[in-house]
Amino acid sequence: MTINCKGKLIDLSSPKVMGILNVTPDSFYDGGQYKNEKDILNQTEKMLDEGATFIDIGAYSSRPNANFVSEIDELKRIIPIVNLILNEFPETLLSIDTFRSTVAKSCVDAGACMINDISAGKLDDNMLPTIAQLNVPYIMMHMRGTPQTMQQQTQYDNIIRDILFYFSERMAAAKQLGIIDMIVDPGFGFAKNREQNFEILNELELFKMLDKPLLVGISRKSMIYKTLGITANEALNGTSVLNTIALQKGASILRVHDVKEALESITLVEQLSQ
Repeated sequence: MTINCKGKLIDLSSPKVMGILNVTPDSFYDGGQYKNEKDILNQTEKMLDEGATFIDIGAYSSRPNANFVSEIDELKRIIPIVNLILNEFPETLLSIDTFRSTVAKSCVDAGACMINDISAGKLDDNMLPTIAQLNVPYIMMHMRGTPQTMQQQTQYDNIIRDILFYFSERMAAAKQLGIIDMIVDPGFGFAKNREQNFEILNELELFKMLDKPLLVGISRKSMIYKTLGITANEALNGTSVLNTIALQKGASILRVHDVKEALESITLVEQLSQ
């Protein structure tokens, strides 16, 4: 499986790492940590040096009950960061974590190469047509509601079947518009409780039937630290364990805060399969 990022073919048959760069003040783990240009560039350089294929930037926290951010404020936060990183590291493959089509278009126009949408186009009717026009890879995640309401929407008849049906419908809508490079993300923690998150991880190989690359984002999430009775700061070891399981079950991209450790998991799992 390959995706085309700015004319560069990325082979996802060998798993890749997406490093998270949150420029929001209220993200659950690293909110407010990267406040100035020096910190942003240092963290970007660190993740690239450690082997990240993609850097994912978000200016709207999607944690449960996150504060609403206006479209204008999201753009004010994110466009300068896109410009800053690409001026310093022009070869960086930047993914933009947004559910707004105007933000997606502005960032791609500024040099980003991929859109990571927590709503799979359901929060902005213009998103899928915009992605088709931009002709960039599109990560579609499963979620119900919004970051403000999703934790009240965890009732499912059959969670795996429901998510697979959701992706089938969203992929068909995207394909009809001519979108080719799609990546699916089951959305750990988004409109799902802890038990449901583990059920999805346990059945993750079933998502192979979608025949699309699979992104897994479980880095330092509450399914880890609440299970272990620790904090997000202490959840790196647990993250590595669950990332390893995700890789064994078919994950193509690991979206993480800690790039070095994720690459180590990939190296060891690939060694096992040789």
